[in-house]
Amino acid sequence: MAEQGRAIERLVIFGATGDLAERMLLPSLYFLDADRLLPDGLTIIGSARAPLDRKSFAERVRTALKRRPEGLDEDVWKRFEARLDYSPADVTRGEGMQSLKERLAGASTVFYLALSPSLYGSVCRALDECGLACGDCRIVLEKPIGHDLASSRAINAEVGQVFEEWRIFRVDHYLGKETVQNLLALRFANTLFEPLWNNLAIDHVQITVAETDGVGERWPYYDEYGALRDMVQNHMLQLLCLVAMEPPPDAGADSVRDEKVKVLKSLTSFTHASAQQHSVRGQYRAGVVDGKQAPSYAEERGGESETETFVALRAEISNWRWAGVPFFLRTGKRLPERRTQIVIQFKTLPHFIFGDQAADDVLANRLVIDLQPDEDISLLLMNRRPGLTGTRLQALPLSLSLADGGRRRVAYERLLLDVLADNPSLFVRRDEVELAWAWIDGIADAWKELSLTPKPYAAGSWGPAGAFALIERSGRAWLDE
Repeated sequence: MAEQGRAIERLVIFGATGDLAERMLLPSLYFLDADRLLPDGLTIIGSARAPLDRKSFAERVRTALKRRPEGLDEDVWKRFEARLDYSPADVTRGEGMQSLKERLAGASTVFYLALSPSLYGSVCRALDECGLACGDCRIVLEKPIGHDLASSRAINAEVGQVFEEWRIFRVDHYLGKETVQNLLALRFANTLFEPLWNNLAIDHVQITVAETDGVGERWPYYDEYGALRDMVQNHMLQLLCLVAMEPPPDAGADSVRDEKVKVLKSLTSFTHASAQQHSVRGQYRAGVVDGKQAPSYAEERGGESETETFVALRAEISNWRWAGVPFFLRTGKRLPERRTQIVIQFKTLPHFIFGDQAADDVLANRLVIDLQPDEDISLLLMNRRPGLTGTRLQALPLSLSLADGGRRRVAYERLLLDVLADNPSLFVRRDEVELAWAWIDGIADAWKELSLTPKPYAAGSWGPAGAFALIERSGRAWLDE
């Protein structure tokens, strides 16, 4: 193993002219530089097929930053611009990286692959061929890694032939969100919740990732993956693991990831019967979102398709802590609002002492963790209403968030900083990725064998009717307030 402690001198972004780099990565690096968190002497090198020079690349970055609501600070920009460089390259061939090799000159480097995962293997081989996969260099991979277990294993194997596991950082940007990290603090830095975090006190868990946007021009990618592979396999299962994991012995990267792996191993596989009862596929039709007419998926795609744009699942975790507690997951495009939310619904009171009139007021305690559009954690508690006669109750939310009114950080800021610091805690290990794919493949295979096609739902609604039936059959309901 090479020099893990050596400071990173170069950050190379392959796909630097693409959407991810211009919307997320380069702005995140700019904000880190504004806070003086980037290492002194770090050079940021953009690389793509486009035949740009350093000046024209810097102008593209400047234009992208000026589009952001935070605006551009000219003093910060002068400092940040001095870090920027550009090297056109054919990243699939070693000889196509000669210009880049000259710029790196043996420097300790992070390679960020803001590219299609289908290119990961060839890029790694090209880096190896031209001698750029040095012993202390690191590589960052974006999701999704593959479209099923077999392809994921193939990509991981190709990357692993060049880079050891400790040098591979697999991104799930949800793990960089402040509220996701707060979830770990909430669970493991307080004695209050841990005794209640089990099937004795919790009735069920809901995880919702709702988007108002449609697929639009991304339909070629989306038509291959669908909502199950695009959202459930990574974002939603990561959130489920953080909710359900056992307390790790420490906050070290492998300690946390070991516990997430145990959750994935405990997920009950879908059978034909459970796929019919506990899963729903949907596809949006034309409708109204945010007061505007929205086209159907078929119209955006230019033809009919059996790709799902909505998924609802009832997942079960077969272990002592969670036996009998259903986890309801749902995600979709063209829903009424943009929302990422975790709901921990506690059980109702075993006995009520305040009389029939007050019984109409009582609600079970509920912990709601909002990740977007606003980050917040609130606990619903029952409180007595002021008054001199009788006892009436009211539900009051107790906010557990510490919003300071400052700029909301991009999740990639934390992730990029951790890559530079060689901290893999918020990144996904290979066995996590492959266990998640194994569970997802079981659902997809059951759908295929049963010929379960997506049910239509109007754009602007909360999905097909089956999504409501899925949770209501158990006497529960989605939190859609």
